[in-house]
Amino acid sequence: MARVELNDLTKSFGDIDVIKGIDLVVESGEFCVFVGPSGCGKSTLLRIIAGLEEESSGQILIDGADVAPLEPVDRGIAMVFQSYALYPHLTVRENIGFGLSLTKMPKAEVRAQVEAAAATLQLSALLERKPKALSGGQRQRVAIGRAIVRDPKVFLFDEPLSNLDAALRSRMRLELTELHAGLAATMIYVTHDQVEAMTMADRIVVLNGGRIEQAGTPMELYDHPATPFVAGFIGSPTMNLYTGDTARRMGCDTYGIRPEHIVLDDEGCWAGRIRHIERLGADTILHLVVDDIGEMIVRTDGQTDHVPGASVRAAPVPGREHRFRQGDAFRIASG
Repeated sequence: MARVELNDLTKSFGDIDVIKGIDLVVESGEFCVFVGPSGCGKSTLLRIIAGLEEESSGQILIDGADVAPLEPVDRGIAMVFQSYALYPHLTVRENIGFGLSLTKMPKAEVRAQVEAAAATLQLSALLERKPKALSGGQRQRVAIGRAIVRDPKVFLFDEPLSNLDAALRSRMRLELTELHAGLAATMIYVTHDQVEAMTMADRIVVLNGGRIEQAGTPMELYDHPATPFVAGFIGSPTMNLYTGDTARRMGCDTYGIRPEHIVLDDEGCWAGRIRHIERLGADTILHLVVDDIGEMIVRTDGQTDHVPGASVRAAPVPGREHRFRQGDAFRIASG
């Protein structure tokens, strides 16, 4: 385990500033997730920590030591990429142990470490297979095993689940969370998927335009988003956000309410009609067109008998509204 500290870190490609003065501490043993839209700088930031990109200015400390002058192999990190980067002609055993085989470590010790990593990742029965005989999830576990045997101070993951189907991504989220708990390791994980961030992270760092928009636990970001950007990025379906006359009537510059914090109520303050219905089983998502507001998304019970075109009234759950003012760093009011 190791503490990772970034001090006023910047990165520019020519005249384009990609990372704009990042200050961040990832505590020892923490599972920290960098999340944000494409182009926000999250993968570039991870690659700078790994030493695969050179920072333009600033400082990178791992356990208090400045690693900026060091090559990637000397930083005490191990990285797992989106592409599994496995050698197709090598077995699972040989892929996991490849890095160790390049050292002077005794073969018996290499074998023991490979088998221990394989047991942790439930790969023991697959050690003699080659990658073409593995599923996508198994290949990703092999790539993770290759990182584990290096016994790094910090694990870095660059969108490792994006090539997997939805069901397998869900299972791998669980496996990675359990792996983190078992290893008690410092992990930094990059994703564009806020569901991955919410379900896996000890702490989420939301990036936007090369800057940190907000950092906090998943529920801190969900309950207390600092900005409209974070409010709209965290949560699925996304928060309803309104500016202009709607916000001004609410006494703010941006007014937000999550779909799950709106109830259908015959006495509700908002009147509209149902434009579209998404039935998801346990939940139903209603797309409304509300008078004097516009489009509004409502999450309701899966057994609702509403139909498209029906007139409805809705109301916010007391205390769950969000009001933002331009220029303020934090949410101004709730309720």
